[in-house]
Amino acid sequence: MRLLLAPMEGVADFVLRDVLTAIGGYDLAVSEFVRVSGTLLPRRMFERICPEILAGSRTAAGTPVAVQLLGSDPVLLAENAARLAALSPHGIDLNFGCPAKVVNRHGGGAMLLDRPRLLHDIAAAVRAAVPAAIAVSAKMRLGIADPSRALDCAQALAEGGAQAIVVHARTREQGYRAPAHWEWVARIGDAVRVPVTANGEVWSVRDWARCRAVSAAEDVMIGRGAVSDPWLARRIRGERGTEPDERDWVELHPHLLRYWEGVQGRAAPVHACGRLKLWLGMLRRNYPAAGRLHEAVRRVVHPARMNEELRRHGLAACDHPPCAGVGMPHPACPTMSPDR
Repeated sequence: MRLLLAPMEGVADFVLRDVLTAIGGYDLAVSEFVRVSGTLLPRRMFERICPEILAGSRTAAGTPVAVQLLGSDPVLLAENAARLAALSPHGIDLNFGCPAKVVNRHGGGAMLLDRPRLLHDIAAAVRAAVPAAIAVSAKMRLGIADPSRALDCAQALAEGGAQAIVVHARTREQGYRAPAHWEWVARIGDAVRVPVTANGEVWSVRDWARCRAVSAAEDVMIGRGAVSDPWLARRIRGERGTEPDERDWVELHPHLLRYWEGVQGRAAPVHACGRLKLWLGMLRRNYPAAGRLHEAVRRVVHPARMNEELRRHGLAACDHPPCAGVGMPHPACPTMSPDR
C-alpha cells in the first residue's frame, strides 16, 4: 500500500510539499505541472517548479518527487521530457486531469480526454524520449462531461507506455464537487495492465478505506485532504489518532511556522501572506483554531502584522529575515523544531 501526495496547482508548491512530507506518511509526491507550450523550456523552469531535482529529486525528508508536465503536442512534450530527464527526476508524470479553464481553453489537461489517440501518442513520445530508468506515469480524470471514454483513454495511455495511471475519479465538468466515482477506478484497473492509483474525495481514514474497497486500488493519491489534515497519511498508517484533535493542532504549530518562513523566502510579502491564509482556510475543515486564526488574519497583507497575529494565537513567529529556503532555517530561529 502506497500513499501519494497529489499535485495541486496553486496550493501544494515546493514549500508545502516539504512541510507535508516532513510530517510524514507519503511514499511519493508529484510536483505542480510545468506547462509545455510552443518552446523548449530552459532548465531553470523545471528547477523553479520542482527545486527538489537539485537535491536528488527528494524533499528534505527524503520523499521522492516526480515532475509533472502539461501540454498537448507529443513532439514538444517529448523534447521537454528529454531535457527534464537530464536532471534525473524520480519520475515524469503527464497531466490529463487539470480542469482549470485557463488550461483547458488551450487544449491541455482534462480537455484531451476526448482524444484517446492523442493521449497514446503523447505517452509513446515521452516514453521513447527518456531513459528507461525514469518512470513515466499519467494522471487523468474520467472524462470531460461523462466517463464514456474513460476506458479508452486509460488503455491508450497504458499502450503508449505510461507505466502507472492515477485516476481522479471525477469528470472535468464535475470539478471538485462530490462524489468521487471510485467504482470507475475499479473498471479502469480491470481494463489495463499497469498499476492504477485512486484519487479524489479522500478526507479521512474512513474515506481512504472506502476508496480502496470500492476502487480495488492498492494505492491512493491524496490532495486537498492532505492539506486540510496534514496528519492524514500518518493516521491512515495507524501512527496517529483516526480523527483530528487539539493536540494535532498544537503539534502542527512548528510546521505552520516552517511553511510561513518558506513562503516568505519565495514570494512577495502580500503573496506570502496570501499563501499562509490559503492553507489556514483549508485547515479550518478540521481545526477550529485554524478558523479563528484565519479570521484574524483575513485582511493582513504585511509579514510583521502576520507575525503579531501568529503570536497572539499561540504561534511563536520569528522576526528575523526569511530563511534561505525550507529545510535551511536561520541559525538564530527560536521556532526551529528538533527535526529541522
